[in-house]
Amino acid sequence: MTTQESAIAPTAADIDDAAATGSARNRYAAPALDKGLDILELLSRSEQMLTLNQISRQLGRSVNEIFRMVVTLEQRGYLVADNDHYRLSLKLFELAHHHQPIRSLVGTALPHMRELANRAVQSAHLTVYEAGRVIVVAQVDSPERWAFGLKVGALVSLTDTASGHVLLAFRDEAERARMLADHVHMDGEQEIETAQLMRQIEDTRKRGHSRMESRQIRGVVNLSYPVMGANNRMLAALNVPYIERIDKKVNPSLDEVQGIVQEISARLSRLMGDSSFGS
Repeated sequence: MTTQESAIAPTAADIDDAAATGSARNRYAAPALDKGLDILELLSRSEQMLTLNQISRQLGRSVNEIFRMVVTLEQRGYLVADNDHYRLSLKLFELAHHHQPIRSLVGTALPHMRELANRAVQSAHLTVYEAGRVIVVAQVDSPERWAFGLKVGALVSLTDTASGHVLLAFRDEAERARMLADHVHMDGEQEIETAQLMRQIEDTRKRGHSRMESRQIRGVVNLSYPVMGANNRMLAALNVPYIERIDKKVNPSLDEVQGIVQEISARLSRLMGDSSFGS
C-alpha cells in the first residue's frame, strides 16, 4: 500500500467505531455519487422524460447542483437527452445482463424456451422481479408467421399480470410485503384491492401456477409457472401469452400448452439447482 493509500484507507479502529456508533458513516460519504444515484433512481421511477428543473425540484436540489452530474451521466451513456428532457438509457439493463446470476439464468433457459415455443407454437418469455416491477429478461418468438410476445427489457406490472402473481406467490411473507411496498405503478395498470390481490396470490401458490386472461390485451390467456433455484429460492417466471388460431390449422390447445410450460419450468428449476422437482 502506498503512503497516499494509507492516508485515506479506513483503519480497523475506524471500522469498529462505525459498527459501534455509526459516527464514521458520514466521514466516507460521497455526495457526488449520492446525487448521481438519486438522479438514476428518480428517472427509473418516472414514466415521462424530465427536464433539469423537474429533476431538481423532485430531488430538492438546485439546478446548479445536478447540472454537471446529468451531463456526465449523459456522456457516459446512462441518460438520453431529447430537447432538454432526460430519460434513462438501456445501459443499466445491459449492465444487469452482464451480472452473473442473470446471465446464467438466461443462458440456461433459452434453449429450453426455444423448445417450448416450437412445441407449443406460441411465444414465450422469462421474467424476474426488480425494484417494484417485473422485467422481461429473455424472449423467444413463436415459429408461426406471426407472433405475440413481450420485448426483452420490457417492464410490466407486479400486481395485475400472471408473471407478477407467480413472482409474488413463491416468496415468504416478509419478502412479499417488501416487494408490494416497492411496487411501481405502470402506465395503464388496473387497480386491485389488496384483499383481492392476496386471494389471487394465495390461489396461485396453491395451484403452483397462474392462468388468467390478460388484463392488457383482449383475447390473450397468460400462462405463468415459477422457475425455482437452490434452497427453494424463487428465480423467475416462465410465461406464455397464449393466442388461439381460429382458421383450419390445428395447433396445441390451451391445456396442452399449459402442460408443456409446466414441464419446461420444472426442467429449468432442476437445472438451476432446485431439488423439489426430483431428478
